[in-house]
Amino acid sequence: MKQRLDILLTEKNLVDSRARAKALIMAGKVLVNGQRVDKAGTLVASDAQLRLLGEEMPFVSRGGLKLRKALDTFGINLVGRMAMDVGASTGGFTDCMIQRGAKMVYAIDVGYGQLAWKLRTNLQVVNMERTNIRHVTREKFYYGLPSFASIDVAFISLEKVLPTVFDVLCDAGEVVALIKPQFEAGREHVGKRGVVRDKKIHAAVIERVLTSAAEIGFGVNGLTFSPIRGPEGNIEYLAHLTKLGASEDFTEKISDLVEAAHGELD
Repeated sequence: MKQRLDILLTEKNLVDSRARAKALIMAGKVLVNGQRVDKAGTLVASDAQLRLLGEEMPFVSRGGLKLRKALDTFGINLVGRMAMDVGASTGGFTDCMIQRGAKMVYAIDVGYGQLAWKLRTNLQVVNMERTNIRHVTREKFYYGLPSFASIDVAFISLEKVLPTVFDVLCDAGEVVALIKPQFEAGREHVGKRGVVRDKKIHAAVIERVLTSAAEIGFGVNGLTFSPIRGPEGNIEYLAHLTKLGASEDFTEKISDLVEAAHGELD
């Protein structure tokens, strides 16, 4: 009898949740009969030898690895700050913020029942599920306005989300936004399984998002690429935006960044 690998890991109590299983598998941390398997849906014999490599995932989902790189690269200190996780899902970004010293995190998502239990029961986390960020106002932040926001949204362009984030952040607020080419490029540029491979499209998407952010009023202060691919295999990027301060011109650096990302992750 065969089962999905993520389910088998959970049933054998090698991980505490299916979401954690998926994160470890996609991070290349699971061996099946000595062979690395990186797809959670792979069917595996129930008596297969399973082994987890290295340290366990430090966050409730692999998304935390993306935010960790951004915080380190951009030199962002979260200690004692109110924060907001837009598109929280399982809560990888939220978990990272709490571990980095955030006073409180508003975990916002249109979905329901996705946030990891350890975060649901954490008094530092305000679970705002079934909430569309585009309809949120400052009055919703009962414990104080956030001074930091992360954005990791799917099936919607950042251009539609950034205006509201700008409005609800405090005056000195800053943002780490995950730029996902598959949700920013036109359908004609998205290949099989939802993957965008064309480097020129990646560069064009990044430039358009940064231009849109600047038009809203954000300063663009940093840009890097995600240390891991997205769930379907897309290379993604991280932008550092601020409400105060002048923007840097990243136009000439975007192509080099895209090349570096593909060189490391391809």
